[in-house]
Amino acid sequence: MELTLLGTGAPAGLPRPDCPCANCSAALGPDSRAATALLLDGALLLDLTPGAAFAAARAGRSLTGVRQVLLSHPHDGPAVEVPAGVPQPGRVPDGQELTLLTGHRVRAVAMDAPGTGYAVTGPEGQRLLYLPPGGAPAGLAEPFEPYDMVLADVAGRPDALAKLRAVGAVGPTTDVVAVHLDHDVPPGPELGRRLAAAGARAVPDGATLAVGAYEDVPDVPRRTLVLGGARSGKSVEAERRLEAFPDVLYVATGGSRNGDTEWSVRVAAHRERRPGSWRTVETCDLVPLLAEEGPPLLVDCLSLWLTDAMDSVGAWDDAVWAERGEKALRERVRELTEAVRSSRRAVVAVSNEVGSGIVPATASGRRYRDELGRLNAGFAEQCEQVLLVVAGQVVVLRG
Repeated sequence: MELTLLGTGAPAGLPRPDCPCANCSAALGPDSRAATALLLDGALLLDLTPGAAFAAARAGRSLTGVRQVLLSHPHDGPAVEVPAGVPQPGRVPDGQELTLLTGHRVRAVAMDAPGTGYAVTGPEGQRLLYLPPGGAPAGLAEPFEPYDMVLADVAGRPDALAKLRAVGAVGPTTDVVAVHLDHDVPPGPELGRRLAAAGARAVPDGATLAVGAYEDVPDVPRRTLVLGGARSGKSVEAERRLEAFPDVLYVATGGSRNGDTEWSVRVAAHRERRPGSWRTVETCDLVPLLAEEGPPLLVDCLSLWLTDAMDSVGAWDDAVWAERGEKALRERVRELTEAVRSSRRAVVAVSNEVGSGIVPATASGRRYRDELGRLNAGFAEQCEQVLLVVAGQVVVLRG
C-alpha cells in the first residue's frame, strides 16, 4: 500500500495565516506544511483540503483515480471546491466498515473527541491507522495486532500513542508519522527531537511512503538525564518524553513535607500536569525499582535523592563526614549508578544543575553542590541521552 501525504500540517496549515508567532515565522521552505491530507494507492483520499489537486501534482500524483473521499475532521469545515472527477467527500459512521472496489477496507474508529479515525487495510493486508487532529481512539480494551503505520497528532495528543501502545496497536516496528503539525512546537530539529522521544517522525509534504516497508523507526533512549536550574522547565521536558507511553511510574523523591503549604502547591501542580494513567510512588529507595522489570520510570529528582542520602550518612557534620560519611555517600552513589547501568526499564531522571550559580556561603552548601555535581556526572555517564534545559529550551549534551 502506497501513501502520499499531500499535506502534514494542522487544519489552518503551518505557518498559520497572519500569525506573528516565532514558530510560524520559522516555518518556511521545507518546514511549511499544508493541511493534512492522505492519498492511498491513488484510489482513497482521506481529507479533502484546498489545493489538493495541485499538491498531488507537485508530488507526481493525480486525483483522477480517486474512488472515495472520506473526512476525518470534527466537522465538514468550510466549503472546499471538489476537483473535477473526484467523488463528493463523505464520512463513515463509527464502527462501520466500507469496502472499495480496489480491495481496500476502511473501518471508522470512534474517537474521544469530535472527529472520525480510519483504519485502512490494503489489498495485500497492510494496515494503517489515521487519526484526526486533536483526537485519540475511544474504548480501546481488547488486544490489537500492531498496525504497520499510524498517522496521528503526536505533538498535540501524545496520549493517543500511549493508549495505542497499551493495547498493542502500536508496537516496536510500527512506523508512527506525525501529522496535523501546528505552531505549538518549533519546526526543524526541535520538532524532530521531540517526536523521536515518542518513537515518531515527521516527513515533508509530498512524501510518498510504503506502508509495511521497514523504516528506521526512531530509537527511544532507554536512559535519559534531564538537567536544569530552578524553574527552567526540566520537569516539563522529562514528563514530555514519556507522555506517549502507558503505565509510567512517577517516582517522587521529595516526599510530602507535611505542614509545608508552598511545597504542597508545587506537588499538586506537578500531579495535575501528569497523565491520569501514570502511577506515583514517594520514595528515595531507587535501587530496587531500577532492578525490577516494569513500565518506564520518571525520577524527579536526583537532587532531592541526594539530600536524603546526605542526611542518612550524617554529611552535614564535619566530623562524621570525615570519619565515615563521605565514604558511605560514595557507596550510595555507586549503587545507584550501577543500578541505572544494569536496569532494563526505560528511565528518565531529573536533576538540578547548580554548579554554574553563586558559590554557597557555607561549607555544607559547598559540600552539597560538589556532591550533586559528582552525582550528575556519574548518572549521566550511564545514560544514552543527557539534556540541559535553559529558559525552557533544550540543549542536547549527549545522544
